[in-house]
Amino acid sequence: MAEPNCADVFYLHKQLRHGLRYMWQKSAPRGDNQKGGSSDAAGGWYSSLADSTPVHLCEQLLVSVQEASGLPWWFSICVATLSVRTLVTLPLAAYQLVVISKVEALQAEISELAKRLRYEVSVTARERSWTERESRFQFKKNLRRIVSQLYVRDNCHPFKASLLVWVQLPLWISLSLALRNLNLQGALAAGGALWFPDLTIPDSTLILPVCLGLANLLIVEVFSLQRVAASRTQRLALNTVRGFSLLMIPIAATVPSSMALYWFASSLVGFSHNLLLRSPSICRLLQLSTPHSTSPYRDLLTAFFAKYRK
Repeated sequence: MAEPNCADVFYLHKQLRHGLRYMWQKSAPRGDNQKGGSSDAAGGWYSSLADSTPVHLCEQLLVSVQEASGLPWWFSICVATLSVRTLVTLPLAAYQLVVISKVEALQAEISELAKRLRYEVSVTARERSWTERESRFQFKKNLRRIVSQLYVRDNCHPFKASLLVWVQLPLWISLSLALRNLNLQGALAAGGALWFPDLTIPDSTLILPVCLGLANLLIVEVFSLQRVAASRTQRLALNTVRGFSLLMIPIAATVPSSMALYWFASSLVGFSHNLLLRSPSICRLLQLSTPHSTSPYRDLLTAFFAKYRK
């Protein structure tokens, strides 16, 4: 099954955003025993962000879900995560897939036009005695113009495929800070379950952090299977994402269980949504321009076992 060319970049962004929380933790105010000047400097921007309108809206969302459902807080967090990601990010992920599919479908046409353009530039270069540098400049300039015209014609500029990141990242930050604010208010103290009864303290068993790291690592490994012959840059990016996935384990071990639970639930929902978008029925519904496998899940399992059972 042919996959989007920028899927690796999407998951890289997804993992990079987790690193932001580490910086927030370091810059948050530590208490009254710090010196006033340094404390204000360290916590000023963080406090403003935690007190922003999007964060308070996310707080209201979480509280409303819990009050309307009557569910315990741990389950309410999972329900809110599923709802937000399904109603907001899933449609954007589908739109991203459509845009990328159109861009991929244009590659053959772009390749053919590039060959013609290269010939025309070489003819003109001989007529006008252009240097090699001038010829390359004219070729690249006109190729960019042609490609831009094709993107406009098919309404598939690659930037549109990044809309998911620009929405998902602020949403993730806002929900994480909303949970932090609720933790400080003590609202989640008795809302846990099983081995994490208190959502305001870190998971001392490390089960949630390890599950989060393994889930993110599974996502990376499964969606790296689309790269049959990855370039050096792609392999470097893949190893970087693997590193962030493992780094999330100690980070999640230092934050309240509510945040680790949200990150874990968000990763699982995102993974299931991306598997859903591989479905042949969904591909037909979205009228994707590029051909897709009729048995995507079996192909994934086959590729997975072929790679890791050598």
